[in-house]
Parts: sequence; C-alpha cells; structure tokens
Amino acid sequence: MDRVRKLASEKGVLIFSKSTCCLCYAVHRLFKELGINPYEHEIDRDPEGKEIEKALLRMGCNGPVPAVFIGGELVGSTNEVMSLHLSGSLVLLLKPYQNVS
Repeated sequence: MDRVRKLASEKGVLIFSKSTCCLCYAVHRLFKELGINPYEHEIDRDPEGKEIEKALLRMGCNGPVPAVFIGGELVGSTNEVMSLHLSGSLVLLLKPYQNVS
C-alpha cells in the first residue's frame, strides 16, 4: 500500500490500469479529451502488480482497475469517474493538471 500512496502523491493524475482493460482505456481517453496527460501505471506489467491490486482493493476501489487518483487522493474506478464527469465536477478536479505532463 505504501507504493500506491507514494506513486499517487508524486503524480497529479494517476491511473492504475491493466494493458488489456477496455474501461481503463476509456478513462484514459476521457482524460486526454479533457486536456489531461495522466500517468498510467499498468499493474499487469509490474512484478509487484498483484500486491498493488490487493492494496487498491483494501483502499476501497470497487474493482482493482482502473483506479484513479487525482492530487494524491483516490477518486475511484470507472463509475465514480463517469459520475463526476456527468455532474461537471471532474473538470473542476482536473483543472490544476490541465496541459501538465
């Protein structure tokens, strides 16, 4: 869990994902369309991926991926991100990170 927190605190917008996950891809594309270049950490390509997956579930993610962090805080998975987007709140959360790599 320490590694997850460390990565989340170092990156403005972080998506824990898997390379074959279509929902991860959809969330990544949404952020790109909103002018955000999120850091994506593919846990299926990380030797410690299983431990990261377990940590994300313990932190409260509904599914292990995608797990979205903004400003070091866990936002959630696809449902939470899309709900925020539909309500207009996602753009406000992402505003400080627009056009930042």
